[in-house]
Amino acid sequence: MEKGKSAANEITSSLKDLHLKPRPKSTPVVSPFDSFASPLKKTRPPSLVNLCLGILGRYLEDIIADISEIAAGFPSDIKLVLVAIARRRQLLNDDVLISLAEVSWKILDLSGSDVTDFGLKKVAEICIDLRAIDISNCGKITVAGVSELIYHCHSLETLRCGGCPRSEITARQCVSILKPKLNHVEEDSWEELENVDIGSGSQSLCWLVWPKIDDDSKESLAVECPRIAVNPQPLPLGFRGLQVPKEALANKALDHFIIDGIDPKTWAVSGATRRPPAPAPTACDDTPEPSMAERFKLAFLERDARLAPKRAKNARQHRRRAEREYLMNSSSAKSIILASQASKFWHNKS
Repeated sequence: MEKGKSAANEITSSLKDLHLKPRPKSTPVVSPFDSFASPLKKTRPPSLVNLCLGILGRYLEDIIADISEIAAGFPSDIKLVLVAIARRRQLLNDDVLISLAEVSWKILDLSGSDVTDFGLKKVAEICIDLRAIDISNCGKITVAGVSELIYHCHSLETLRCGGCPRSEITARQCVSILKPKLNHVEEDSWEELENVDIGSGSQSLCWLVWPKIDDDSKESLAVECPRIAVNPQPLPLGFRGLQVPKEALANKALDHFIIDGIDPKTWAVSGATRRPPAPAPTACDDTPEPSMAERFKLAFLERDARLAPKRAKNARQHRRRAEREYLMNSSSAKSIILASQASKFWHNKS
């Protein structure tokens, strides 16, 4: 009996000295296929249209002279993508912009391009329903082009300007034409004014993105036209009770969503096709290696010979266009053509 009690006491004491740790929670078993499932869900293959636009954009430099004929049957959204790619490839000028312009465009990004007042005027006459435009870093656009833009596009709500020194000067000169001038003032606030009451100036401009705006211009707009919000920032409750549109946010390009899904390598490559490098000379070759100047000369001659057919083709096209314009605009040429046709008619009749 005493032996049984002693054994029980030993077991009790041993259980007291035993330190039990909590069992760790079981971790879920991760299948090796789960690591491949998440990337497939996040990334989607590009569409066939985006693939075709990527190929077209890579060789845009070779077809830019005939872009008006090539893109004649393209939809308006595809033409806007071509404008965005041409801008990133530093190929956007008046001819390209006018040949691709469509009346249904709502936004237009011309920042950093070679577009002039003439191209801006023509596109403003075509795209009269523009709501947002970016003319920042456009050194060839002056106050005359902006005036034409405001005159034709009455629905313009967002304007991006400034950037390079010439664009900054143009933006400061445009402050006076951005502020609307009234025919008569009978209302108590700007919000109660109708478009018919505005005689000239911007009728619907609400957002002005001008990062380097000077204090005088900013104060002048705030006092004389508080409707125009300068450099708005995204806020949870909006800006002055209004939701800031994505076109008025300066942290992204105006046309960033237009090229969504297109490979960025499209506008990162050069127009000329890259040739494979020449094989390195072997050790047994006794021919001396050409100098750097000789290499540049050979490369220039090779490129000149490669582009000679293209230059000849462009010259023929320009000559045909000039002849066609001469025949269409010259009264003497028209009279000569009509006389030849009349003489041919009477000759065949006799």
